[in-house]
Amino acid sequence: MINAQDVKNGTCFRKNGRLYFVIEFLHVKPGKGNTFMRVKYKDVVDGRVLEERFNIGEKLEDVRVERRPYQYLYMEGEDYIFMNNETYEQIPIAKELINGVAFLKEGMNVDVAIDASTDTVLMADLPTKVQLVITYTEPGLKGDTATNTLKPATLETGAEIRVPLFINEGETVVVDTRDGSYCERVKA
Repeated sequence: MINAQDVKNGTCFRKNGRLYFVIEFLHVKPGKGNTFMRVKYKDVVDGRVLEERFNIGEKLEDVRVERRPYQYLYMEGEDYIFMNNETYEQIPIAKELINGVAFLKEGMNVDVAIDASTDTVLMADLPTKVQLVITYTEPGLKGDTATNTLKPATLETGAEIRVPLFINEGETVVVDTRDGSYCERVKA
């Protein structure tokens, strides 16, 4: 068990049989009354974000989480097959458990969170920023850099993002996997 005042970002706990990750917490000490924790947490299975207030001293059932490096190998049916970089063991992970799955390409390393007591996969996180090649986009016109206008572009993974007008087909760009936004063009 873990005390409510001890939660931090990334803490995993079980409540009503479901697993949650803390994404934000705030220690609140009002002028009158008792101190409490305002915690924002994310459901591991369906991704819903909830917010709740916990009293200091309230007990939560903690889950011991291990983060291990895995490499994406290939897709088999609906599952994505990953290999542990240390033991070479291969495991399938469902699409719903992978954050930023649209930007996943073969050979990419991801961080997999595993419940250490049951050895079940909780979620897989891609790196925050990845470099991907543009496979299709409308050609940009010379001098179209003055405005902040964006155009659609298809990446090598099949995902579609919006890029500035000066980006052309075949160029490599940096993409934020959390929201799918264009960050910058990679210099050759």
